[in-house]
Amino acid sequence: MEGTEEKKKARVKWSSLRKSMRILHFFRPYWPKFLVGMLTLVIGSGLSMLFPAMTGKLIDAINGKSFEFGNFHLDNVNDWALALIGVFGVQAILSFFRVYLFNDVTERVVKNLRETAYGHIIRMPMTFFAQNRVGELNSRLSSDVAQIQETFTIVLAEIVRQLIIVAIGIPALAFYSVKLTIIMLASVPVMIMIAVFMGRWVKKFSRVTQSSISDSNVIVEETLTAIQSVKAFTNEEYESERYSKRVEEVRKTAMKGVYARGGMSAFIIFAIFGSFIIVIWQAAVLMQQGAMSYGDLTTFLFYTIFVGASIGGGADLFARFQKGIGATEDLLELMENEPEKLRPTKDRLSPFNGDVAFENVSFSYPTRSDVPVLDGITFKASAGSRIALVGESGAGKSTLVSLLLQFYSPSEGIIKIDGKNASDYSLSNLRNEMAIVPQEVILFGGTIRENIAYGKTDATAQEIEEAAGKAHALEFIKSFPEGFETEVGERGIQLSGGQKQRVAIARALLHNPKILILDEATSSLDSESERQVQLALDELMKGRTSIVIAHRLSTIRKADQILVLQKGRIVERGTHEELMQLENGMYKNLSDLQMEV
Repeated sequence: MEGTEEKKKARVKWSSLRKSMRILHFFRPYWPKFLVGMLTLVIGSGLSMLFPAMTGKLIDAINGKSFEFGNFHLDNVNDWALALIGVFGVQAILSFFRVYLFNDVTERVVKNLRETAYGHIIRMPMTFFAQNRVGELNSRLSSDVAQIQETFTIVLAEIVRQLIIVAIGIPALAFYSVKLTIIMLASVPVMIMIAVFMGRWVKKFSRVTQSSISDSNVIVEETLTAIQSVKAFTNEEYESERYSKRVEEVRKTAMKGVYARGGMSAFIIFAIFGSFIIVIWQAAVLMQQGAMSYGDLTTFLFYTIFVGASIGGGADLFARFQKGIGATEDLLELMENEPEKLRPTKDRLSPFNGDVAFENVSFSYPTRSDVPVLDGITFKASAGSRIALVGESGAGKSTLVSLLLQFYSPSEGIIKIDGKNASDYSLSNLRNEMAIVPQEVILFGGTIRENIAYGKTDATAQEIEEAAGKAHALEFIKSFPEGFETEVGERGIQLSGGQKQRVAIARALLHNPKILILDEATSSLDSESERQVQLALDELMKGRTSIVIAHRLSTIRKADQILVLQKGRIVERGTHEELMQLENGMYKNLSDLQMEV
């Protein structure tokens, strides 16, 4: 049974490594440069192994010993010193090119990796974002990619260098004294066993630490996103304590890995220095017997230091390599999720009218499949008509428009656009015919011009200005000293709620959709801002199929059809006048209640 379990663990490890090796796909365009860099590393590492031998010969030259190799003679200290300087000079040049080539390749790979990962994430369906928090995704793009960069820039080069040192150093040691070599290497098997054992611990703790860091980043993301609420409720101290508790958990988790690495390093250091003392002791005995010269001892000790340091540092390198594998695995797992089938096109559908029909549509969120959000929704919206959705919070209004935007697919029923199943359209083409003005407008950091142009990225300055004029935004834009070049700040914090709404409306006008979705676009505005925004919305809705979610019923009296939702079902439908005739009707009761207020 134990053997089966061990095999299972081995298979899991091999599959993780094999899975992580898929990262090499990003290196494929740069293989020639990477191989040249690897060649300079190999040659430079090999040259570094000449230092102990040449230093020993320099020591022997002091005692009058000369070195001959064929017709090549080095007889004095000056010759050996110059030779050492020459070797170091060549090694320095190779080191420069190795650093340049490795970093150039890695920076390009990291750039491509970030672009690919980010492009993959933003193409994921809404179900993905419902299951993954923003801070965690941000951590994958930052800390995981940084860990991968360190692995291929520093760790991999060090592993290759140490392997070369050990591969050359051990035979060189044996050449000078097999007995001393055996003594020096006596601790290696134990060190390797400890390194493997500790390496497993370090990998486990490093992944847990990365996960804890992601959780702490989520708190920062949430707090700074809702900074107005934090300050309004004077919860700065509460948020600081919440973050402090989380980073303390990160510290405790990280320290477990530190204990493992520390214990491993302590053991290795003790073993190396212990064997080093034994080597010096036994070398002194050989020198007394005349079996070794001072130069040979110097060479042997230098090789011992090189090999010992390489073997001793191997455990830490192995742990860092494990961390890189863990980060690679996490990032590739993220990129394995199936994205939406989007095409990079701004082409519009032609002909396209904007007829919308829901036929017995039911829906439950994947994370709560046992809780129906919509149940048997059926209605039609002819091209150019206005449909208003009314109901209490949680009635399913926002979910309905999310289905229309194809953020989710119905659990049952069909959504038709121009008589055709919405799922049969290309997502890109269909969404190009839609626009949404949400309740809470979040603008992108940049200028007002850039935010309006988001609706049509190739729009001219005249088109942007015309859209702003129709959105009743031109007046306040021109009141700013920088006009359209005014920076809106992060998430549009420099603009008022009404100003942000009108920028969003200008963006939608510029997009020129056939189907328009207004998600409670005036619910959080004061009376004057609401009046300005409502004028802009009336302009926006002209000639477009409009689905309007509203709490203020005064804004939807002109709707061609009002749908009243309750617990995911349509309980009333009709015009404002028709619904007001229903005694004890839900719409009439809501209207009367708002009139009283």
